[in-house]
Amino acid sequence: MKGIIIVSKFWTRFFSAGNASAITIFPFVFLRDKSLKEDEILINHERIHLSQVTELLIVPFYTWYLIEFIVRFLKYRQFRRAYLNISFEREAYRNENNLSYLKARKIWSFWRYL
Repeated sequence: MKGIIIVSKFWTRFFSAGNASAITIFPFVFLRDKSLKEDEILINHERIHLSQVTELLIVPFYTWYLIEFIVRFLKYRQFRRAYLNISFEREAYRNENNLSYLKARKIWSFWRYL
């Protein structure tokens, strides 16, 4: 899934509490700046999230994401470290440079990153 890309500084900040350059809120990918549309790695990262959302369905994905973030935050006591250790983020960051990843990605691949 490619998603609908929307450039909006407001919505990107709103959905990420001002912490992200891009954020996926299915089926949209919000980008903070127009120039980010050309960032293939960032777009690939967000498309990995679109695949994850599609697999788990919308509400279960975001529920799991939030619960996992809370658990990681309680463990690490640092926002950034908690965020980077969410299984969905670990999969996306580890594979964002592989622009062919989504073609070969198996369903529920994020499980390997729990």
